[in-house]
Amino acid sequence: MRSIASDPTAPPTSDLAFWPTIKGLLPYLWTYRFRVFLALACLVGAKLATVAVPVIFKGIIDDLDPAQLTLALPALLLLLYGILRFASSLFAELREIIFARVTQHAIRRLALQVFQHLHALSLRFHLERQTGGISRDIERGSRAIATLINYTLYSILPTLVEISLVLGILLVRYDPVFCLITLGSLGAYIIFTVGVSNRRIHIRRQVNETDSAANTQAIDSLINYETVKYFNNEAFEAKRYDQHLERWAEAATRSQVTLSGLNLGQQAVIAVGVTLLMWQAALRVTTGEMSVGDLVLVNAFLMQLYVPLNFLGFVYREIRQSLTDIERVFHLLKEGQEVQDEPTASPLGPGPYTLHFEQVHFAYQAQRPILKGLEFQVPAGHTVAVVGPSGAGKSTLARLLFRFYDVDAGVLRINGQDVRQLTQASLRQAIGIVPQDTVLFNDTLFYNIQYGRPDATRDEVLAAAHAAQLDAFVARLPDGYETRVGERGLKLSGGEKQRVAIARALLKNPGILIFDEATSALDTRTEQAIQIQLEAAAQGRTTLIIAHRLSTIRHADEILVLDDGTIIERGNHAELLASQGVYAQMWAAQRQEALN
Repeated sequence: MRSIASDPTAPPTSDLAFWPTIKGLLPYLWTYRFRVFLALACLVGAKLATVAVPVIFKGIIDDLDPAQLTLALPALLLLLYGILRFASSLFAELREIIFARVTQHAIRRLALQVFQHLHALSLRFHLERQTGGISRDIERGSRAIATLINYTLYSILPTLVEISLVLGILLVRYDPVFCLITLGSLGAYIIFTVGVSNRRIHIRRQVNETDSAANTQAIDSLINYETVKYFNNEAFEAKRYDQHLERWAEAATRSQVTLSGLNLGQQAVIAVGVTLLMWQAALRVTTGEMSVGDLVLVNAFLMQLYVPLNFLGFVYREIRQSLTDIERVFHLLKEGQEVQDEPTASPLGPGPYTLHFEQVHFAYQAQRPILKGLEFQVPAGHTVAVVGPSGAGKSTLARLLFRFYDVDAGVLRINGQDVRQLTQASLRQAIGIVPQDTVLFNDTLFYNIQYGRPDATRDEVLAAAHAAQLDAFVARLPDGYETRVGERGLKLSGGEKQRVAIARALLKNPGILIFDEATSALDTRTEQAIQIQLEAAAQGRTTLIIAHRLSTIRHADEILVLDDGTIIERGNHAELLASQGVYAQMWAAQRQEALN
């Protein structure tokens, strides 16, 4: 079990793995393999045309020598020069056109996979996660995917092809010293770039971590806007945010300083190489070993190499930084699912359903048990209520039924089947819940009600809203059911949100209903009106009520009094009052509170 103090979004501490990451991206590219190969062919063609341009240009220069001037050959060379220039750009743009769909769909598929994986992770993970940090990690990771795909597959290889062609021409046509100087410059450039870039990785990681921390704190503060206002802590929150921003600014500054140092070092290596090559070429021109066209060709090759070589350094830096950005996304994908369907899991059949908790033990943390050998049954079509003090384990029952967690010992059965042998989708489809803390989507009232069954008709949605006593409230809204409820439903009161939750559960029309303090935020009058609807909705369904107000559960077929994870009393309302035990004391206390 992961410690609550741990950060599930933390990056792995091992060094970045280049090939495993590329290997992980290959399945997303293989779907479009024809486009990939075609784009690769276009890029190789572009590089061949690019390298051929200086060769043709040398011929033009030499043939313009007045001593050996002919009119036809320069004209043909000039035409070929123009065609090659255009071909280089044509192949490059064709590659962009062909490969655009590959990149965007790879990003789409991976982003969707991360989204689905996050929804598949256990409730334990989501209780520990930091929403702001994860959202920023996914955003950076999506951008990094495009960088990795484009630069790795379609920048490095063509650049290496171009360098190889240039080195081959220099070696075949000119003194080996030209090739040696070029190779030495390339080697020094690559060694310097790789060495400095590797040392910059930890700085880049610090930038990402401080950026995610600042974003997490900002979102957390804005989500809890009302709490900030209640305690007059705007300045305190601003100070905390600024501390995160200060650490981010320091890390970003160090990143920029080291980047500038890297750029200067790269330019120094290139400048030395260019100077040595031009010096050698100029000496040979003065001795007649090389023509002016040869000098122009060597210079053009140097300038031509300078651009991809400089770009290769940029590509390497971007790839290393992208690997840093994407490692969190792949780390999220590696996060194991605590609750999974068994290979032999079968769908839950149609109702009615009988629930049976058989000697159930459960703990969120091993040192703090919540349920201790819980044993009770909810027969099909019956209503069982659970009451007890806070922390007794009441809401845990709903979480176990939904399989947000699996029991540590014992068995939870539905119609005699262990829920661990059922598919989670069919299990959750059969259960409807009105939670104690209702969280709504930042959308319309209609959308939030229809979320209970997205394919429901408008008439069905309105009928569910009517059953939840929402009509009068909606009638007072200028936009009616199209009113937006705000982030997490903050524009609605607690009672209004609970009525939306009740409507949503009724619309789902499940075989099992769970009411977790379903009327706790309602006033007495509204509670009484909705209570009738809840009792009507429970008719014929297997219902589990987790309650604080005892007045709402008098009709239950059986009432369980839970304390410290065990059942200390059970019976119907009349039987429990007659026993003069804990339930009777709770009833008397609430009656007295109501009178006061």
